[in-house]
Amino acid sequence: MDERWSNVNCLNIVSAFINSNLFISLAALALTVATQIQLGIGNGWHPYLFIVFFATLFEYNLHRLITVLVEDDAQHSEKHSWAIENKKKFIGIVLFSLVGFVASTILAEVRVLEVFAAIALLTVFYSMPVGSRSKKLFKLREIPYLKLFVIAFVWSTTTILLPVIHTERDLNNVDVILMLFERFLFVLAITIPFDIRDLNVDKSVGLKTIPIRIGERRSWLISYACLTMFAVVSYLHYYMQSNQFVIYALGVSTLMTFYFLMSKRWKKTRWYFYGILDGMMLLQGALVILFWSIY
Repeated sequence: MDERWSNVNCLNIVSAFINSNLFISLAALALTVATQIQLGIGNGWHPYLFIVFFATLFEYNLHRLITVLVEDDAQHSEKHSWAIENKKKFIGIVLFSLVGFVASTILAEVRVLEVFAAIALLTVFYSMPVGSRSKKLFKLREIPYLKLFVIAFVWSTTTILLPVIHTERDLNNVDVILMLFERFLFVLAITIPFDIRDLNVDKSVGLKTIPIRIGERRSWLISYACLTMFAVVSYLHYYMQSNQFVIYALGVSTLMTFYFLMSKRWKKTRWYFYGILDGMMLLQGALVILFWSIY
């Protein structure tokens, strides 16, 4: 009885951690710290790290709040039903993220805030109605085939450009450009499965996505291709730098991500998308930090 109760409590904690978006926010933080290490900046706790964490937490929960208020069938989804069933906790996390975000922006450099504002504007427009189409409000994510690329762009620029701007590095620096390309490919690879999962739902509402256009099988192949390109580009990048610990970290990250992308058994699990696939970003950041501390 005690063991069963313990298991239930653990599941509830994991569910709350994922559905509250604390998990995905830690992933963003980990990737940003990894950027510092990969660019040789170090691992100092600069204000932009807190901006990344709290902004991710706030934006994802804001998106969830809008979805719950606008879409009637949101309560049938576990990630949205958690917010509905735990209103006080959900509102508390939203307020916590907002306060944390405001406090961190006060401490941040102006040049960092300027770049972040441009990225944040795109993120807000992605989630919120921004114009009319046939007298009906629409979101940027509803523009055909754009959704995946906006997500990959926002994640790669946020977790890379803020550290770069803070240290006043040249944006035309080859290392920065390669890192942006690498991270874009990686995020794209693990985001495509989300559109594959939503294929039937997106089709029913008339949303045009890559899986609807080319089919499920070809979409999986594109995901694998993006991850392969990520592995090749990152290996060549850090091999030229003689940066062995990054090669090891990203190599392990690639293998683990390939395993979960291709595993039929794991695809059937409860938290495959919001736990495992999102967790691949957290894992990559953690691996870079781990191998850096070892080597």
